[in-house]
Amino acid sequence: MNNVEIEKKMLRLAKDFIEKRYPSRWGGAAVLRTDKNNYLISVAIETCNSGASLCIETGAICEAHKLNERVTHSICLVRDNEIAEFKILTPCGICQERLMYWGNVKVAVTTDDNSLKFVSLSELQRFHWTTAYKNEKLEFYSDDRN
Repeated sequence: MNNVEIEKKMLRLAKDFIEKRYPSRWGGAAVLRTDKNNYLISVAIETCNSGASLCIETGAICEAHKLNERVTHSICLVRDNEIAEFKILTPCGICQERLMYWGNVKVAVTTDDNSLKFVSLSELQRFHWTTAYKNEKLEFYSDDRN
């Protein structure tokens, strides 16, 4: 499956999940794809105290760690209510850092025309702090871990 097919599948999975999980009102879901071709879906936890909430992607990120699978792609999709247009949300800075663990993950980004567009984290963060350590091994995901 090529990147365009993967990206379209991720968008479809997110939309379908939101329509099922949130038949009315606000809805949001994230889909992460792993190198094992698994698609992990998560939602934001609902809490009375917004300070206790987590990003929509967090559950799927934790699941990827649990499964010990490398994330290759990420998309976060929301809608304001059941009749509103879906919106793609670029990962926040914290989620970018969480995804950076797996290296140059492709992430869906917000566009002016709300089109489906994925870019690599290195394209999104041209000046990421890790560029200061080009010649050093950082503690990122490695396929040869135990």
